[in-house]
Amino acid sequence: MARRLILLLLLFLVFIWEGTIIPWLIPDFLDTRLVPHLAYILILFVAIYYHRHTALALGLIFGLLHDVVFYGDMIGAYAFAMGLSAYVLGLLFQSPRAPYPLMMTVVLIGSLLLDHLLYGLYLVFGLTREPYAWALGHYMFPNLLLHFVFALIIFVPVRQQLEKVAKLRRRAAEEE
Repeated sequence: MARRLILLLLLFLVFIWEGTIIPWLIPDFLDTRLVPHLAYILILFVAIYYHRHTALALGLIFGLLHDVVFYGDMIGAYAFAMGLSAYVLGLLFQSPRAPYPLMMTVVLIGSLLLDHLLYGLYLVFGLTREPYAWALGHYMFPNLLLHFVFALIIFVPVRQQLEKVAKLRRRAAEEE
């Protein structure tokens, strides 16, 4: 239970960093191009190393926080996109001992899937009029690079913690 609480607090701390510290670290010429979703990358780790249902719930919660705090144009778009993409990737790739290349592939696919879902939702509801090629080059690929670098940095410590949480969950399930 304590490890789950630590994971939730870590996600919330990363969410706070996304809006406070990270914008200061982004150079001015990339300010409109990079939109960090670092909490989402942690949710992808949960989907792969822990459980897809937990990742779905966390995606919905933190996606709704993104909708309310950062992007007020349409409430629910980030919640839907984060929850759905984390669940689908957890369903396809869940492995308690996923190797490094697989996890980096999931981060790349997840980043692109999130941005494509959001672009599609905004296009359907008329909130964007930018062409797909512009969106792909202007913010999807730069976000992909940022998410990949973040995943490289946090891979080892997050994987170790999630493996411990998953081991505790399996042990509790065996005792019942």
